[in-house]
Amino acid sequence: MSADFAQRLLSWFEHHGRKDLPWQQGVTPYRVWVSEIMLQQTQVGTVVPFYERFMTRFPEVSDLAAAPLDEVLHLWSGLGYYARARNLHRAAQQVCELFGGCFPDDLERMQSLPGVGRSTAAAILSLAIGQRQTILDGNVKRVLARHATLSGWPGQAEVARKLWALAEQRTPTRRVAEYNQAMMDLGATVCTRSRPDCDACPVRTDCAARRLGRPQDYPGRRPKRALPVRAVRMLLVREPDGGVLLECRPPSGVWGGLWCLPEITPSTDPLDWCTDQLQQAGALGRRFAPRRHTFSHFHLDIEPLEILLNQPGCRVLEGTGRLWYNPWQPNNVGLAAPIARLLEEVVGPTTTGEIDG
Repeated sequence: MSADFAQRLLSWFEHHGRKDLPWQQGVTPYRVWVSEIMLQQTQVGTVVPFYERFMTRFPEVSDLAAAPLDEVLHLWSGLGYYARARNLHRAAQQVCELFGGCFPDDLERMQSLPGVGRSTAAAILSLAIGQRQTILDGNVKRVLARHATLSGWPGQAEVARKLWALAEQRTPTRRVAEYNQAMMDLGATVCTRSRPDCDACPVRTDCAARRLGRPQDYPGRRPKRALPVRAVRMLLVREPDGGVLLECRPPSGVWGGLWCLPEITPSTDPLDWCTDQLQQAGALGRRFAPRRHTFSHFHLDIEPLEILLNQPGCRVLEGTGRLWYNPWQPNNVGLAAPIARLLEEVVGPTTTGEIDG
C-alpha cells in the first residue's frame, strides 16, 4: 500500500500541487528554513507577503545574523508567535558562528538550531537538498490520521509515535521533496480540518475515515482545560506632544523582546507609579474598554489607562529599556498585538505592525 499511496499522491501533485510559492524559487536551505518557520501555525496566504519582505531585507543568513533583534521583530510584526522570530535570529547567528554560514546537512545537527524540531529539520533537508527525510507537520498528521483512522490527540506521546511510524512507512525512496510537498499541500488544500473535500482526494479509495463518513473526527482534538486568568493595568503614559512610553520586555517569556506598555497590578495606583517611575505628576486621561488577550496557557485581562504628563518626559532613556514612541513616525520596533491596537485607538492607525503572541 505504501508505494501505491505515494504514487497516487505524486500523480495528484503533478496537476494540483503548489509549485509557484516564493520559497520554491531559487531553492536553498536558508530560504526553505525561513519559510518553514513562518509556516508554523500560519497559513500560506498570510505568510507570502511577510516572507517576501523578510527575504528582501535578509537575502542571506549572514544578513539575518548581523541584524538587530528589534529590526527582525519589526519585519515579523503581524505573523504572530513571536518566539519564532527570536529563535530564527539566534539560529542564524549559530549557523554563521558554528557552521561557517552553511546549514548542516544532517538531521541531528539541523535539530540543534533553536526553533528547529524533527519535522522542520526533515522538511529543510528534503525540500532543499533532496534527502530522504520523513516529515510530520499538522497537515501531514491530519492526512495520515484520517487515512488510517488513528484515534487520539497527536500531542500525546503514543499517538505521535504511531504517526511517525506511519509517516516513515509511507515516505518513498525517490522524489521525496515532491512527496513531502504533496503531503503538505493535500492537508492544506483538500484534507482540511473542518471541510475536507474527500471527492478530490487522490487517496480517497482506501481512506478509512472517509469510508466511515467521519473524517472530521480524526485526528483527535486536544483535551480542553480551563485556562487561568491574569489581570493587569496597561498604562498609556503620554507626553504633551503625544509620545507614548514603551518598555522592552525581557528576552524570554510572554512577548519576549517586544516593546509594550508599562504594566501594573490592578491594585496599584497609576499616578503613584508615574511619580515613582518618572519623577513627575500625571493626570488620569481616558479609560479604554477592557479587553482579553488569550495565550496558549492563560488569559490576560487588560485594563488600559491613559496617563497625561504636564511636562515632557525625560529624553535620556538609553540603556533603560524604555523609549518614547512617536505614533506618527513609528520606530522600527516589534509591538505586541494588543499594544499596536491600543495605539491605533489612541491616535489612529500606525504603520508599525503587530505581533500575536
